[in-house]
Amino acid sequence: MSDEIELKLALSPQGPAQLMGHPLLKTLASQTVTLGNQYYDTAEGILQSRRVALRVRRQGDRRLQTLKSAAESQGGLSSRGEWEWSIDNAACNAAGLDLNGLRELDHPALCGLDLETLRPVFTTDFERRLWRYRIDGSDIEIALDQGSIHAGDARLPICELELELKHGRPEQLWALAQRLCEPSAPDATTLPARPANHSKASRAGCLGSGWPAPIVIETVSVDALIDAIDNWQDSQHPAWLASARDRCDRLVQQWKTRRSAPHREHDERIEAAERILADLGQGVVPWRGQDWLLLRHEGA
Repeated sequence: MSDEIELKLALSPQGPAQLMGHPLLKTLASQTVTLGNQYYDTAEGILQSRRVALRVRRQGDRRLQTLKSAAESQGGLSSRGEWEWSIDNAACNAAGLDLNGLRELDHPALCGLDLETLRPVFTTDFERRLWRYRIDGSDIEIALDQGSIHAGDARLPICELELELKHGRPEQLWALAQRLCEPSAPDATTLPARPANHSKASRAGCLGSGWPAPIVIETVSVDALIDAIDNWQDSQHPAWLASARDRCDRLVQQWKTRRSAPHREHDERIEAAERILADLGQGVVPWRGQDWLLLRHEGA
């Protein structure tokens, strides 16, 4: 088992081209791989309800089976448990799963579950462009994913940047995100990005079963705002847009009330949140990478 620590940023449709033109990435070697992923669950969605995801990934001639536990996400930064192994030489059942390998994990989420009832539920197919970035003892994998999620006849696009910490300090993920989001030249624009807390699997689960209705929460946070925007962008439901506006407005009011005296960093975060709120007021996804990074200290 390994712990996966990553920072995920959703990108606008124009984001990938701008990202690949960044001067930093032009100095790094890259490779592109095509990944096909079949996810499994029971007809009742037991794995989803227990907040784990089970997949088989196809990469060239290789097949890898992976079980992932629920992520603890903050401002797009997530940490989750991951168990992965090759099933190229395993005895798989008709659904393509190595059930013996699952049994050997003895994972609590699989307790009492008839593994033979697991069946394919959705797929994620995407192209991943990879770079490796090393600085001050930290090793970070930069991954640009573009493709789609399919659940029956329904589809969602995949367009996201993932920064995964292979070794080192998590704060280096934020530093790298800041460098990639900021303008690379005086006449350049900022990267159209926003933090995303929902994984591909959780997005696909909602695509197949429907999105939950938004609820009014007593204490709002940056992560609650991100969650509302995640759900609105995928579902396009006006109730989630209204929820995102409300949560952002309440954050602005909370921070203004909390301010006892002028403070540059605090004031910059309020101004960033107000710009995000203005976009939401116009029904526009707030692709404001630098503004979101200003908010991150409040969300951490």
